[in-house]
Amino acid sequence: MTVTDSVANTTRAAHDVGLAAWLGGAMYGKFAHNPSLTLIASHTERGSVSNAAWNGYNGINAMGLGAAALGWSAARFTETRPSNLSDTEKALSSAKDVLMAAAVLTGVASGVQGARLAKQAPDGAVPVETGTVPAPETPAKAAGIQRSLGFLGTANIASGVALVAVNAVLAQINHSHPAAKRTLLRSSSNGRSPLWIGSVVATAVAALDQTRRTRG
Repeated sequence: MTVTDSVANTTRAAHDVGLAAWLGGAMYGKFAHNPSLTLIASHTERGSVSNAAWNGYNGINAMGLGAAALGWSAARFTETRPSNLSDTEKALSSAKDVLMAAAVLTGVASGVQGARLAKQAPDGAVPVETGTVPAPETPAKAAGIQRSLGFLGTANIASGVALVAVNAVLAQINHSHPAAKRTLLRSSSNGRSPLWIGSVVATAVAALDQTRRTRG
């Protein structure tokens, strides 16, 4: 199955922007927002502020992760299906499949646990030390949820960082060593693209040169 340039460009942009929005938010929350809560004197106010902040970003977080997952899923049925890939690209794409699934699972689980934590006290005012560390007076149930959020957040970020790294390697391979088969099969909304024509010309020249060398 082939797709037009406009569709391919749109889904790739949605995937990359979604990846950035989700991972950036997760890293900011873990390494900046959560530790900064210690500047607030009241433990219950820390919980209230933390839950309010995450509730404000959860929508963007979910849309970002969803766009990244849907963009990659669509690509796997079209341009990055196994028949279009080199052996190296197949291995990297399979790794990305696993990482994308891990990101979605840990992201959804984090969202569920975050919502559960916010319900442990009116207005989300659960007494906390930081966003993922319980205070001495934190109820046992809320403390357990917090600890799970700490683990899930770390796993979510780890999968995201690995995703970005694999994404970068795939893009670099495609840039440095474009697959001839994929280029020949590529369609565009305006018919045959200059890239396709150039590939045909280059292939023809190479074939003629090989024939000349063999006969010589």
